[in-house]
Amino acid sequence: MLMALLVAASALHPLDALTSAEHWAIREAVRSDARFEGELRVASVELREPPKAEVLAWSAGKPFRREAKVVLSRGLRTIEAFVDIGAGRVTTWREIPGAVASIVESEQQAAQQLATSDERVLAGLKSRGITDLETVKCYAIAPGYFGTPEEDGRKIGLVRCWDRRGTYNADARPIEGLYAIVDLAASKVVRVIDGIRAPVAGGAVDTDREALGPPRAQAPMRVEQPAGPGLRLSGGLVEWQSWRFHMRLEARRGLVLSLVRHLDGARERSVMYQGALSEIFVPYMDPDESWYNSTFLDVGEYTADGVLSAMEPGEDCPSEAVMLDGIVADEQGVPQPRRNVACVFEREGGIVAWRHLNWLTRTIDARRGRELVVRAIGNFGNYDYVFDWVFQQDGSLRVVVGSTGVVNVKGAQSRTAADAGAPSEAAYGRFVAGNTIAVNHDHFFCFRLDLDVDGPQNSFVIDRLVTKRLPEGSLRKSLWTVESRTARSEREAQLGRHEPGLWRFVNPGVKGPMGYPVSYQVRAGHGADSLLSDDDWPQRRAGFTRHALWVTPYRPDERFAAGDYPTQSRGGDGLPAWTAADRPLENADLVAWYTVGMHHVVRAEDWPVMPVVWHDFEIRPFDFFARNPALDIPAAR
Repeated sequence: MLMALLVAASALHPLDALTSAEHWAIREAVRSDARFEGELRVASVELREPPKAEVLAWSAGKPFRREAKVVLSRGLRTIEAFVDIGAGRVTTWREIPGAVASIVESEQQAAQQLATSDERVLAGLKSRGITDLETVKCYAIAPGYFGTPEEDGRKIGLVRCWDRRGTYNADARPIEGLYAIVDLAASKVVRVIDGIRAPVAGGAVDTDREALGPPRAQAPMRVEQPAGPGLRLSGGLVEWQSWRFHMRLEARRGLVLSLVRHLDGARERSVMYQGALSEIFVPYMDPDESWYNSTFLDVGEYTADGVLSAMEPGEDCPSEAVMLDGIVADEQGVPQPRRNVACVFEREGGIVAWRHLNWLTRTIDARRGRELVVRAIGNFGNYDYVFDWVFQQDGSLRVVVGSTGVVNVKGAQSRTAADAGAPSEAAYGRFVAGNTIAVNHDHFFCFRLDLDVDGPQNSFVIDRLVTKRLPEGSLRKSLWTVESRTARSEREAQLGRHEPGLWRFVNPGVKGPMGYPVSYQVRAGHGADSLLSDDDWPQRRAGFTRHALWVTPYRPDERFAAGDYPTQSRGGDGLPAWTAADRPLENADLVAWYTVGMHHVVRAEDWPVMPVVWHDFEIRPFDFFARNPALDIPAAR
């Protein structure tokens, strides 16, 4: 196992992650500003990237600007402070009316204390036979917005509790029917919901070695690289075969890949300026009073402490992987090291890059392929998401999301579906264990892809496959042809997964080997459309799920598909707001927003820990290269 840092004593590249020294300088600048108040808490600290033109014009050894954006919060107040790190001063200080920052750790601690000291909650616990509060763990979720008077003028948290007595896996032991609505700004309980009296779920749910018992017999397998890894990592710059790119780790977006280029002979050609996760939407499909507002926008609501989870070398990443560390700021602005939060590794695993059986000579030409995987794992409460950016030898880049973790469950009065009366307790989910129902839900992952195909001046082309009837007398009656259309504006580029055709980002100023404009295609992979109605509050807040693909002109401050501040947002922010102007797209610097998703009807096999379910899409060259870029892969023998 190799170790590497993506953070150094000083930044070497304009897009490098903030260093520990820079975090301290940012903290000092903010706290020494006359407008700073001691009660303010840091909700996020992130690099404020230099303008794109400056980054593209920069070369090693030249100076570059370093700035940071700090979000400060206190109750309903949300403040953005921009810091010139080199000068050690705040350049902009502005309060954002109506914006609610993400819930920070001190607010979570206050929510636990408020709930477990409220007489109504204590009475509800006692009536359920729970008197040992040391095993009760409570957590405040951000319940969104539903237009009720209770929500106005408050920072609302819906506090749920679990009884972890006798188990490590508290997610499997919800205390059903008892919830506290708290005002995190005023530090008080607004009301208590004390509904159904379902027993705390039972059964075996732990996954430690002691609980699982002897493992199955499995033959040992080892991957060796006697000459070391085939990649080169210098700071945030990664080189692997024909690929070159920059990477950094952020608290909110996780992996951020920039300046993605492909070596074509002696020429480096740009493919993507930047790609990163933009937002996650996980709405649950239960109308009960304590469940209807479980409609999470995870990237904006729960990333104050950083999205990335530490990974186990040899388990989450292969033993030969290069493990990467990062830094996040806590709510006092103090930098906190995060070990093993990303990894980079090569993978073979029986990949066939290309092959052909010559039917005349009966000889076979075949090549065994490799991939470079950049991986991080985000933890969002009960779910864990594996994010892989997979660089392939044919010039394609695959974006893969794996969903695992513990499914969100509610306690049930009946023990099984067979015991449930009518209407069934499991009308909005399925029994997975005794007194345990897993609620139906969705997962949507939106990625922001600033594609620069041979430069930033691109157009978006939709190639539709159209059935064509052939003339009378033809032995064939029909076939399909390709009809190409260039999207003139944002509205024309809003597309669904099930529309036949190809989605291509074309550089009209650069011709490929056959005379066609060079392009890269976004090939839709696994996906699901949102089934929520347009007038539903969660759908308003997550309007980006209305289309699988959006295309916008590049704007540096448009990064989050549901807006910068989705906590208790009232909907319409982000992509729906930006694209309302229907801005022109032709021969411009374009950004693609692609959402991959799934509807999750939980199986018994998803319990107590869900096997990883993979979903992906691909960005692949289309008339970009003169021929198959993977032809030069060496033969194994």
